[in-house]
Formats: sequence, C-alpha cells, structure tokens
Amino acid sequence: MLTKSKYASGFLLLALLAGCQEEVKTAPVAQAAPKVEVGVVVIEPQRVELKAELPGRTTASLTAEIRPQVGGLVKQRLFDEGQQVSAGDVLYLIDDSTYVSSYKQAQADLESANATLVSAKQTDERYAQLRKQNNVSQSDSDDAHVAYLEAVASQKKAEAALESAKINLEHTKITSPIDGRIGISEVTVGALVTASQTTALTTVRSLDPIYVDLSQSSLDQLKQRSLLHTESQFEIGSDKVSLTLEDGTTYMYDGELKAREVSVDESTGSVTLRAEFPNPDNLLLPGMFVRGEIHEATDSNGLLIPQKGVSRDVKGKPYAYVVNSSNVVEKHMLEINRAIGNQWLVTSGVSANDKVIVQGSTKVRTGSEVNPVEVIFDSATGSFSDKTDATASAN
Repeated sequence: MLTKSKYASGFLLLALLAGCQEEVKTAPVAQAAPKVEVGVVVIEPQRVELKAELPGRTTASLTAEIRPQVGGLVKQRLFDEGQQVSAGDVLYLIDDSTYVSSYKQAQADLESANATLVSAKQTDERYAQLRKQNNVSQSDSDDAHVAYLEAVASQKKAEAALESAKINLEHTKITSPIDGRIGISEVTVGALVTASQTTALTTVRSLDPIYVDLSQSSLDQLKQRSLLHTESQFEIGSDKVSLTLEDGTTYMYDGELKAREVSVDESTGSVTLRAEFPNPDNLLLPGMFVRGEIHEATDSNGLLIPQKGVSRDVKGKPYAYVVNSSNVVEKHMLEINRAIGNQWLVTSGVSANDKVIVQGSTKVRTGSEVNPVEVIFDSATGSFSDKTDATASAN
C-alpha cells in the first residue's frame, strides 16, 4: 500500500510541475511603460525693454512763498484763492500813507541837495577863477572846492534816499513773482504784517510743467550700471517716463527724465530721479502719490521663460527642467534678472532653442525620458496652446 501511495504522489508532483511550465510558456510578456508627455516652450531670443516701476510724488516746478518786504496793515486782497495768477499781478495792498509821506520828504531833500550843489558849484568855479588872478587865497579856493564835493555827495545821498523811498512805496503793492496757481491766504484785510516775516501770506505754485520725484534704490542703480558696462547685449534706455495715478489710471501725457540726484538718502538708501510732465489741465497737484515707469535699458537678445516653467529649490534658488536632444529631462539652475509681466528674464542657465518644460513638470525628474510636445505661450493671457492648433488656426 505504501508503494502505491508513493507512486501516486510522484505522478501528482510531475503533473503540477508540467502545468507550471506550461503557464510560464503561455504567460504574456510585460510591455514597457509609456513615456510621460510634457508640454515644452522653445526659448527664442527677443528684444526686451527693461523697465522699472518706482514710487514718487509730484512737486511744483516753481514755488514762491509770498512775504511782505515792508511793514503795515493789509488794506486789500486782490485775488481769489486757487485761481491762476501771472507774474506781476498785485496780490495784496498795504496801507501806504507813511510811505507816500517818506517819498515826498525824500523828494524835497533831493531838491534841496540839488540847489545846494548848484550854489557850491558856482562858488567853486568863481573861487577857482579868482585864484588864477591871485585875488583869493589858496586856502579859500580849497575850501570852496571841498564844499562843492560835499554838495555832490549830499546830492547823491538824497537821490539814493529817494530811490529807497520809492522802492518801499512800490513794495506796498505785493505782487506775484511767477505764473502759477495761488493757494489759500494766511492773512485777512486789517492784519498787521512786517518786513520779511517768517509766515508767508500765501504761496504761488507753477503746475505746468510739473515735476515728479521718483525714488530708486542705490542697489538697483548699481545693478543697472553693471549690466550696461559688462553685457554688450544691453543698450541704455530712453528718458521717457510714464505715470500711473493713485486710482490706478494711466496719466495721458508721457514725461521726460530730467535729472538724477548726486547723493544717496542715508535714511532710505535711495536716489531721487526727477521727471518733468506737461500738466495743462492741472490734473496733477503737488504732493500726489504716483508711480512712474522708466525705461532703464533694452536687452537685444533677451531670454524669457514663462513663470510656470520656473521652480525653486529648498534654498529658494530658481531652476527649470529642460528636455535635451535625447528627450531626457535635465535640471538647469537659473539666474533671473527680473519679472517681465508673467515671464522671467533669465541671464544664465538656459540658451536659445532650449526646450523648457511648462506643463507636466511634477510628473518628471532629472534623467526621465519624456515625450515633449511643443506649446505656444500667450504672454497677454498667460495661457498655453498646442503649436499644431495655433498653426492650423493661423492657416
């Protein structure tokens, strides 16, 4: 019985082994996993304008604080607050009664000095003639000549006094030294004012043209100069400046960069750039907060990467995945100059015609073999579309 049982077990084992071998022979061969499809943008050099948006404030191109040059009571105010005034317009009248009296007194003193001068001159001439005839002493002739010289000096002194009195009388009419808009009056009729007082009566500001003082960090200026001096592809920008107002609207007129401050503000580390803007409608008023956009430079061979194609490592350094000629993914570390809209301007890390992954980058890693599909990036909307679709729609 045992022998039969052994034979039965042996046959059963052989049958199982044969079945396993048949299964191995008939099992299908496992297929290779499909390549991951990724969207890539081909980097092409292009001309890129480098612009900087800077905060700033408006300031009047001319400012005149109106102060009295003589003392007295304000007799009349001859302007409406906030109106446009011209140079030479009378703004205030000061009571001139004492100044008229002083002017008349100076006139009388001058007439007296003129009469004295005439008399002294005649005496000097007569004594000089008599001296030639030896009819007067040299001492008397000299005294007559000295009296004449003193009369000349007195006459000039009287003329100066009259001129001073005339100027003081004219200063009772306080005029505007510039064209511009006049502010609120700080004094009323009947107020007592003094010569060269510290408090201004009012202020006149010239608003057309108007200045905009923009602030740029000294570090940004150093970076800009470094680019222009070390990179031949960068060209210096223009002096054109555009302006954005506080409500977000764009100012209708472009300005021109006029000057750069020659020192750095120690408290802010910034440099002031002054631009001049036309302001015919007086829309811009002194003290308004604005933002100015200046054209710093132009990159003739700029490389732009959509921001969706750039990532950052744990240290915050930017990188991009690039598909090489063998369709293998490479990780390229980047150096970024600035953002241009929804793209990054890259100064190193990629080259022209590189294929940068902008779609599906989370599915790949360095060394992965992928199936790249070229897409077109619309910088206006920030969207991507297949190149084949774009070509078809164009045709």
